[in-house]
Amino acid sequence: MTLLKLDVFAVRNICSATLLPSPKMNVITGANGSGKSTLLEAIFILGRARSFRTHHIKQAIAFDQPELIVSAQNLSLSSTTTLGIRLDGKHFDIRIDQENRQKADLAYAFPVQLIHPKSYRLLDAGPQYRREFIDWGSFNDDRNFLPQWRLFSKALQQRNALLKTRQAHQLDVWDAELAHYGAQIDQLRKTYFAALQPLYEALADHFLGESSVALRFDSGWHRDLSLEQSLKNDRDRDLRYGFTHSGPHRADFQVYHQNRLAKDYLSRGQQKLLMLALMLAQVVLIDGNSQRDCCILIDDLASELDAVNSAKLLKYLTHLKSQVFMTGTDSMAFGVLDDLTDYKLFHVEQGRIQIP
Repeated sequence: MTLLKLDVFAVRNICSATLLPSPKMNVITGANGSGKSTLLEAIFILGRARSFRTHHIKQAIAFDQPELIVSAQNLSLSSTTTLGIRLDGKHFDIRIDQENRQKADLAYAFPVQLIHPKSYRLLDAGPQYRREFIDWGSFNDDRNFLPQWRLFSKALQQRNALLKTRQAHQLDVWDAELAHYGAQIDQLRKTYFAALQPLYEALADHFLGESSVALRFDSGWHRDLSLEQSLKNDRDRDLRYGFTHSGPHRADFQVYHQNRLAKDYLSRGQQKLLMLALMLAQVVLIDGNSQRDCCILIDDLASELDAVNSAKLLKYLTHLKSQVFMTGTDSMAFGVLDDLTDYKLFHVEQGRIQIP
């Protein structure tokens, strides 16, 4: 889906702005603190109904305003769709073509992939970040994922409540529920990873010059046991600690390079390239498997890549179907823009967005 028009109201220091972006590449320049990242944040909010800069959405609302609004006209398969979200810090008002909708509907309608200076956490931080990556990809890959995940989460909540109150006599019922929905979640994730792996290998070869990379998925329980058997084996420990130790909620994956854990011996620069390849592979899979093109947001390109790899990235992005928004302190951060065939340049100063 391509943004034809974007309207932003009361998002941090952007009081009011309207953009008519390029359907391909959009370059956003400005000094630090001018509002470049805020513009990307607004687009991210439109696709995910949350901010990537704060866990408390109220902090994204301009300090003298009661709410923020982001709306857009989008082109998808030659038809125009309108999206809009209004947040007051507590309540969400989401509309698609003037109808009230849910967060999941917004995420399906406008998939957004963000690459920013903290994205390398995907490789070396805790498993929570990688589970979010897995689940966002699986969510976009198969519509059955979200309802299955909701059923699993309900069963997990019930089982944990029983564990905390030591009501062991009721656990068999919830073990069966958890094992059933957990197995469904696990299979959807594995199917997704099987499709992601070859795309990732190709992109790693593009950026690193070799494709000896692999993704190794951990379901969240012993690989030689079923989830139901793992739950039975863990019961005493679960009762002792008051929570469920095995299941899809404990899943993780690791990135290997030449059969070694990438985060343990590759340089920070190489890890950033692997992270970039992984995130772009996810975009390519969305673009190829659905009628919804993914919007790519790249915040502070120069801090992520050197000049050579920045040029590689720009060349690769021009061949994608995706619409791209990139920020930098000045146009020099993006290399030679003349090589781009379809782009628009915007400049942000004190929250005001202009075409230089």
